[in-house]
Amino acid sequence: MTTLAPPTTHDEWVATARAVAADLATDAVARDQANQPPFDEADRLREAGLLTLLIPTGRGGGGADWRTAYAVIREIAAADGSIGQLIGYHYLLSWNVRFFGDAAHTERVERAAAEGRWLWGGAFNPRDPDVVLTPDGDGFRLDGRKSFATGARVADRLVAGATRTDTGEPVVVLVDPAHPGVVRNDDWDNFGQRLSASGSVEFADVPVAAGDILGSLSQDDGALSPFATLVTPAIQAVFVHFYVGIAEGALAAASDYTRTTTRPWLLSGVESATQDPYVLATYGELAVAARGARALADQAAEAVQRGLDRGHELTGHERGEIAATVATAKVAATKAALDITARILEVTGARSTASAYGFDRFWRNARTHTLHDPVAYKLREVGDHFLNGTHPPFTLYT
Repeated sequence: MTTLAPPTTHDEWVATARAVAADLATDAVARDQANQPPFDEADRLREAGLLTLLIPTGRGGGGADWRTAYAVIREIAAADGSIGQLIGYHYLLSWNVRFFGDAAHTERVERAAAEGRWLWGGAFNPRDPDVVLTPDGDGFRLDGRKSFATGARVADRLVAGATRTDTGEPVVVLVDPAHPGVVRNDDWDNFGQRLSASGSVEFADVPVAAGDILGSLSQDDGALSPFATLVTPAIQAVFVHFYVGIAEGALAAASDYTRTTTRPWLLSGVESATQDPYVLATYGELAVAARGARALADQAAEAVQRGLDRGHELTGHERGEIAATVATAKVAATKAALDITARILEVTGARSTASAYGFDRFWRNARTHTLHDPVAYKLREVGDHFLNGTHPPFTLYT
């Protein structure tokens, strides 16, 4: 991979991400088939400076905003959907200190993260509510298990959701996974997103300092500010961008194969597959879907950034409008990714199903992750907003 000067602008960050993506693309099929934890891939992101992109320059980071982070996610996902998920979750999890913590927490953690070039992983799945935080002297101890924890296997720090045993309050905590009480299982064996390191993680008597409780996750009315609840639209927009990236990567790989390898059908009457009217019409449909999803993804990125820029002045209504915009993009990106990744085989031909080409990985990746958050519920939210003016409900699905 070509070494670039430290990026300072949006375009430079995207160029850096594109260089990393080109590097990842060279062995994407082989790595997917090997199905190994992505330690090497994490190092590629770290060496390119992408892990500290969102940290302010005054604290040792890249000083970029979320518009740029989303663009980077999309570029990486086009080459490798798993690593697009890995870096997308990293960005969101690293921002938990801003969503839930105070200014002192944020500065302390971000300076340490920049210095250590941390990769963040999450043990945050709210559908596994069995991690508990028990008072122990001046601090706490953490116990329990999360069955789905993206990035945990290769992370330098974990963000974990837990319930305090003394008060019943759900909180978010920062954990150093190097502690021997943290067991990061290599048990993610799904057919897609195979290198996202999304296996289970267990905690046994893991000490947590009082200062490593980043904040409350209470969903009682008024407990969280509208700004804090942007955590969900922000991660949903991460999904949008790596779905679009997967779709665009699939379309680019297929078009290159069609131009160089696909043979015209015997009844087509043309000399090249690139002149077959049915091939052209299919690519037209897929290109329209990809471009439409990208445009909505960009709108979602702008909406999230506007909300983040508003900070704690953000109103509940503004937050709701952002969530509706992101939900719209989520529906379009899901449908585009699933359609494009399935239909590229129509325009590449039977020989393209050989394992060496790995075209199936695009669909496997899109299908696996989109099942985590059924698009039917997002369609209902979009329809309810359009017809009745209601806003999507706040959940802590991250």
